[in-house]
Amino acid sequence: MADPLTGIGVSPGVAAGPVARVAPPPQVPADLPAPADPAAETALATAALDGVADDLERRAAEVTGESAQILEAQVLMARDPALADLVAGRIAAGAAAPVAVAAAFAEFRALLAAAGPYMAERVTDLDDLSNRAVARLLDVPMPGIPDPGHPFVLVATDLAPADTVSLDAGRVLAIVTELGGATSHTAILAKSLGLPAVVACAGAAQLADGERVLVDADAGTVLRAPDDAAVSRATGEFAARRQRLARATGPGRTADGVPVQLLVNIGGGPELPAAAAADAEGVGLFRTEFLFLDRPEPPSAEEQEESYARVFEAFAGRKVVVRTLDAGADKPLRFVTVPDEPNPALGVRGLRTARRHPELLEDQLAAVAAAAARTGADVWVMAPMVSVAAEARAFARLAHAAGLPVAGVMVEVPAAALRARQVLAGCDFASLGTNDLAQYAFASDRLAGELADLLDPWQPGLLDLVGLTAGAGHDLGKQVGVCGEAAGDPLLAPVLVGLGVTSLSMAPVGLPAVRAALAAHTLAECRDLAEVALVADGAAEARAAVRAVAHRS
Repeated sequence: MADPLTGIGVSPGVAAGPVARVAPPPQVPADLPAPADPAAETALATAALDGVADDLERRAAEVTGESAQILEAQVLMARDPALADLVAGRIAAGAAAPVAVAAAFAEFRALLAAAGPYMAERVTDLDDLSNRAVARLLDVPMPGIPDPGHPFVLVATDLAPADTVSLDAGRVLAIVTELGGATSHTAILAKSLGLPAVVACAGAAQLADGERVLVDADAGTVLRAPDDAAVSRATGEFAARRQRLARATGPGRTADGVPVQLLVNIGGGPELPAAAAADAEGVGLFRTEFLFLDRPEPPSAEEQEESYARVFEAFAGRKVVVRTLDAGADKPLRFVTVPDEPNPALGVRGLRTARRHPELLEDQLAAVAAAAARTGADVWVMAPMVSVAAEARAFARLAHAAGLPVAGVMVEVPAAALRARQVLAGCDFASLGTNDLAQYAFASDRLAGELADLLDPWQPGLLDLVGLTAGAGHDLGKQVGVCGEAAGDPLLAPVLVGLGVTSLSMAPVGLPAVRAALAAHTLAECRDLAEVALVADGAAEARAAVRAVAHRS
């Protein structure tokens, strides 16, 4: 057998089956004539864009949480007036509608990408919108998920948001993409569906429809033409591993009994019952922005209170950490976001929206406090995108005044980690969002497969920032958790604990392996593993060095 293809395993599991590739994007003919009636041609292009937006709105209405947020962001892009102006301008200059739409999307993407990292994260979204609009104009099949009539391993260059949210876990055995990263939409949604997934697998371009492959997402490998013995061995080892992990239950603990809270990340959507049923000690990240997206005005205080209360009741007796509205950048709101903001990812987002609209934060804190009082839940609140100590102090004062006794901050900006002692002095706890922290620390697009090595949570530079924050928390007697994708890596979890992290919040699928990994190491061993990672030259070296030491212990 040939050597396996390698990538980044982002959702655990093993599966074997035939390949089915995502339908290719439509090709715009080079010889389309100039339109005889530019006004009519513009109307056709506008109708195509509206049709794409309408279809995405229907899909968004059928799902909630993370999936709905992704689709609603795409709808806003498709309806952007600036995009429509670009299309109309191209048609007026003599381009046919399909040519104008494709060119306008390319120009739109280039313009915004030049303004900063925000649009770099949305490249796949824009390509998907362009392809769908062009397919409508050419009257050709819409690109998307195939339906070969049998279970399959889905292979693609990358998956568009509209594809990832419509995956049928009953038909898709595993996902393999050429591009993407550990924090891509594909990674996040594959975890929520419990599908094995390997991204940033350059060799996936070689895979053909119908070809049998064995996907081992735990190892980050894809084996071509596996024999029955290889499949049986891999699936058997995975089943045995799952059985071993299932025997580890209860609160997180190191081998010498040091507590490490194991929590789940939720968005308040259909994943709520399964997340509440998971063997977790509560919620480490409750994303509240799903309630605000794709609406002309913010939800009422009553609607917010009811929504929060449902989550609090589902986790009765357990801690729930609520992140206040994280709007802006890739989560624009009609009633908050400035459409022509020059650099949204570095602009008014997260807590910064309260500078312009303080009533949004005040109303949300009041609704959270009312829901907490009504349910008797152990509710903590934290603000996203805090950069300086003054912001932490101001948020904590506001939350305490609203009747919420525990108020903390997200550490996603390197400045907050570098000044963690001062930031934590003004609030009650901190939670590290490693996805954004890595993006800002390395000035790298979270979804760019070719930059996956820089965004790897094993980067020693990122671990330095984690250690600085956790060390400040230890000295001040305040908890510091991790709620980014890094928290669900069972090999990295002991390293994070060795750096001083006191809680780990992840997708429910990651809990058993992380719990078992912590139980296999004492706190002293976790600290030793952290030192091994910190002295490594890069992410790959850190991972390999820790794996070698951990397997010997």
